[in-house]
Amino acid sequence: MTELPPPTLRLDIDTDALAHNWRALDAMSGAARAGAAVKADCYGLGVDACVPVLRDAGCRDFFVAHWNEVPDVLRHVPAAQIAVLHGPLSVDDAAFARATGVIPVIDSVRQAKLWSETGGGPCHLMVDTGINRLGISTREVTEPSIQALDVRILMSHLACADEDSDMNARQLASFKAVMPHVRHRETSLANSAGIGLGGDYHFALTRPGLALYGGVPTKAFDDAIRQVARPQAAIIQTRLLSAGDTVGYNATFTAPTAMRVGVVSLGYADGILRAWGGGHFKHGDISLPILGKVSMDMIVIDLTHAPEIAEGDWVELPYHLPNAAQQTSLSQYELLTVLGRRFTR
Repeated sequence: MTELPPPTLRLDIDTDALAHNWRALDAMSGAARAGAAVKADCYGLGVDACVPVLRDAGCRDFFVAHWNEVPDVLRHVPAAQIAVLHGPLSVDDAAFARATGVIPVIDSVRQAKLWSETGGGPCHLMVDTGINRLGISTREVTEPSIQALDVRILMSHLACADEDSDMNARQLASFKAVMPHVRHRETSLANSAGIGLGGDYHFALTRPGLALYGGVPTKAFDDAIRQVARPQAAIIQTRLLSAGDTVGYNATFTAPTAMRVGVVSLGYADGILRAWGGGHFKHGDISLPILGKVSMDMIVIDLTHAPEIAEGDWVELPYHLPNAAQQTSLSQYELLTVLGRRFTR
């Protein structure tokens, strides 16, 4: 096959920052060890780019959501270190778990029965303590099918860990109340933000996700977490506007005077949504404002203060997640997971 031309989009993944973040979260977890949520292709940054870094930093517990996410992770870590959060819905799911050796997370009485009826074996168990998503209810812990499970990790998930909410303490109490009623080897409650709630929430294993990839869910992480992802795009055209010329769909920007602009090969098809309107790119320390609306795969930027920029030069979209969330009103989770497949990672 003919080799592809050089890309005009790239996502710079700072692997040193990623390793630093895992180690920082592991240290913040105290006596507990930190795992890693690597679902959704490592929150959009790429399994192949991220999982080896997390593994080499010391991580031994990896969580995906879907069964079809397993093969990519399995290329890098042993099956017994991978857990599937959404659990087995069918005989085929259970057979896949046994054939590969990955660990299912049992989320319902039905799943517990299915797992046992198809052969049983080690599993994790999710108990719902108030978020009302996946997990057995606290009333179901005494069900015979639950009691029959070989539970490695008893877990739950916090709903409001990124807030100063009474719900955190209620969920903690509910989780502790369940623990004596289910045989298990280890316990796990805290997500990224939950780590910041302190040692009472850490148990044996914490399960950070967002913070690994540069998210800062609470002020407890302000000085601990480093930016990991940096979207970059090449200038594919420069042009001169005259005073009165308009830019982009619906002509929302009008040039107040003659000015030089550039077009970057990036847009909402790549996850850079129209919420970025009014933002800016960077070239070194120079700010390059976005002009008009973000298009599907093109954005026009102001080159007035960067006369040296030429076609083929690269610019960067500031993507420090807390700042970007404030700029766009998107959540830090969305900012990561919407990044598209056209980026070279």
